[in-house]
Amino acid sequence: MLDLIKKIREKTGAGVLDVKKALDESGNDEEKAVEILRKKGYDKALKKASREAKEGVVLSYIHSNKKIGSLVKLYCETDFVARNSEFQELGKDIAMQVAAMNPLVIKPEDLSQEIIEKEKSIWIAQLKQEGKTDELIDKILVGKEKKFREENALLTQLFVKNPDITIEELITKKISKTGENIQLGEFMRLEL
Repeated sequence: MLDLIKKIREKTGAGVLDVKKALDESGNDEEKAVEILRKKGYDKALKKASREAKEGVVLSYIHSNKKIGSLVKLYCETDFVARNSEFQELGKDIAMQVAAMNPLVIKPEDLSQEIIEKEKSIWIAQLKQEGKTDELIDKILVGKEKKFREENALLTQLFVKNPDITIEELITKKISKTGENIQLGEFMRLEL
């Protein structure tokens, strides 16, 4: 099932939850699920991902206590979309996500091996203290690393305003709506 979800995601660019819903709706029929997702516009988002996004905006979020703030660069293809209120709202939502969830990197694979190794040493110590065998520890570490990477990468974090989708899925929905490639650039978080 996971392989099928992954395959459909690669074809359409749709998020995991959308793929699962399409599979449920289609009775686990791959072709029908892809068709359902295409009708929702997800194939358009994937096709647009290769187009160059050199316009965009820098947006900010300052928390109500005035002690946490963030900046986000959000790219699109045209100045017309960059000025669009929905595009700017997306940038503000992402900036709020950065302030609230404090991601370390944009994508899970961007986390340095140094950070992962430091966390692994902590997990290993905890698991040994719990009396886990070395074989079991190896299996557990795979899941812990995956979860750690996803929780600390902005694109794979659950959206604070709607925990049913990730930031990547939020961006994909806007790509489908605007008809342009949208890419997340740098981000910065400041805290007193």
